[in-house]
Amino acid sequence: MRTGLRTGRLAAATAAAAAGVIALAGCGVGDTGAGGELTMATGSTGGTYYPLGAEMAKIWSDNIEGVNVSTQSSGASVENMRLLDQGENELVMAINGVAANAVDGEADFAEEPLSNPGEVRMLGNVYPEVLQIVASADSGIETIADLKGKRVDIGPPGSGTAVAAEQILEAYGMSLDDIEVFNSTFEEASTKLSDGQTDAAFAILALPAGSIEQVATSSDVQLVDITGDGLETLTSDNPSYSPLTIEAGTYSGQDEPAETVTNWATLYTTADLDEETAYNLVKEMYERADEIGHDVGSQVKLETAVDGQGAVDFHPGAKRYYEEEGVLG
Repeated sequence: MRTGLRTGRLAAATAAAAAGVIALAGCGVGDTGAGGELTMATGSTGGTYYPLGAEMAKIWSDNIEGVNVSTQSSGASVENMRLLDQGENELVMAINGVAANAVDGEADFAEEPLSNPGEVRMLGNVYPEVLQIVASADSGIETIADLKGKRVDIGPPGSGTAVAAEQILEAYGMSLDDIEVFNSTFEEASTKLSDGQTDAAFAILALPAGSIEQVATSSDVQLVDITGDGLETLTSDNPSYSPLTIEAGTYSGQDEPAETVTNWATLYTTADLDEETAYNLVKEMYERADEIGHDVGSQVKLETAVDGQGAVDFHPGAKRYYEEEGVLG
C-alpha cells in the first residue's frame, strides 16, 4: 500500500525540550543511593526521547524529595544500554527489544557484550515506539523490496532505529549491503530526504513524528508498509515487535492507513538503584503523566507499563508499585 503525505506545517519542538533540561550541578555518577543526583540518557535532540526525558526529569525532581534528575542527549537505545552498563548514567530510555538483546548478548551486543548484563533492571514502559519508513514520492519506493540499491538513512549509529532497519531488511531477504547506508540524526535525515540527498529514511518515533511532518513541509513523501511474509518473519524472529496500523489522518495528507510495527520505549536502571527511589520514579511517572506536555504524554499509561518485559527483570521498587496497583499479580 502506498500512503502519500502532502505538504504540512511543523511547529519546532526542540527549543521547548532544551528549556526543560535540568542542569546537573555537582553530581557524582554512580551515586545511586537513596535519592540524590541521577542522570538519564535519552536520544538525539530531534527525536522523542530528548524532549520527553526533560519533562519526566522535571516531574521527578519537583515531586520526589531529595532527588534531582538531569538528562543528556545520546545515540539512543544501543548506546544508552552501554552507558548504563558502564555506570555513566543511572537511568536510560531504550527500546525493549534492544534491551533484551543487551541482556542476552545478541545482535549489537554479540561481539561486545555488556560487562554486567545481569544487573540491568526494568522500571517500566513509557510509550509505544512506532517504526516508520518514509520515502520521497519520486523515489519509486513503494515496498521494502524497492529499497534495494537506494540511498537509505537507517538512523544514528547505536540507535534502536539502526537495529530495527537491519532486522527488517533481513526479514525481507536483504541486508545493509543491498542499500547505500546513511547514519544520520533524525533532524539530519529529514533535511537529506527533503534535499534529495537520500531516497528513504527509517525512524522509530512516537506518533505523530515531528521529523516526518518536517520533511513534508518541503517535499512530498510516502509511508512504506511493512506487510506480508516479511512481516511474519520479522515478528516470529523478533517477538518484541507487534503489528500496528498508522491510522489515516495521522499526518497531513495521509488519506489511507499504513501498516507497520511497534516496540516499547522503556525506562531502565540497574540493581544498584535503591528500592524507594525506583518505587517513586515509576509512581510519579504514571500518576503525573497528565502533566507531560509532549504529544506522547497521553500514551504513558500504567496499564501498559509491564508489556513486553522480555528477558529483563523488574527492579524490586518498580515491582512493588505494580503489585500494589494490581498490574502484576
